[in-house]
Amino acid sequence: MKIISTEFLVGAVSAKQYPQGTLPEFAFAGRSNVGKSSLIKSLLNRKKLVRISSTPGKTREINFFKINDAMMFADLPGYGFARVTPAMQKKWKKMLEEYLSQRDPLIAVVFIVDIRRKPTELDLTLKEWLEELGRDYILVVTKADKLSASERQKQTKIIKAAFMGENALDFIVYSSKNHTGRKELWGAMEKLARSH
Repeated sequence: MKIISTEFLVGAVSAKQYPQGTLPEFAFAGRSNVGKSSLIKSLLNRKKLVRISSTPGKTREINFFKINDAMMFADLPGYGFARVTPAMQKKWKKMLEEYLSQRDPLIAVVFIVDIRRKPTELDLTLKEWLEELGRDYILVVTKADKLSASERQKQTKIIKAAFMGENALDFIVYSSKNHTGRKELWGAMEKLARSH
């Protein structure tokens, strides 16, 4: 997709703050430090759109972006970061539950996992939750450039086995560094956006 315009709309912590409208929406979800912001910036070919932090757990709200006046991205807070207070974790969980279960324009979740990590309990909980809610998702395995081809193959197999549930629409290996998988991910999202 040729990116003509990207616009940050709002950082929301509850449903009443979500932007109105019916543009097809994609949410980006993954554990802290999985490379979510880098993935979004790589997809949009923008260096400065999404704030990237070296401190995991910095995104504290759902950030909404309008792309080409044709679709929306919702950047969800990363989950599972230990240095966040239990009260804050509870608040995030409630915020994500509300968003994932009630957001009408949401057509799929871009579910991001790090190729170097084994599936965690939190990752599997999110997968089960998406299945329960009947939310479709595209599984994106990031940081592909960090492993050799044989390691990549081995990890891909493990991740696929753990995460490809009935609501999984696609499996894409991605590298924000060299844009591997960018074309495939855009293709999957545009196809979904057209069908809604």
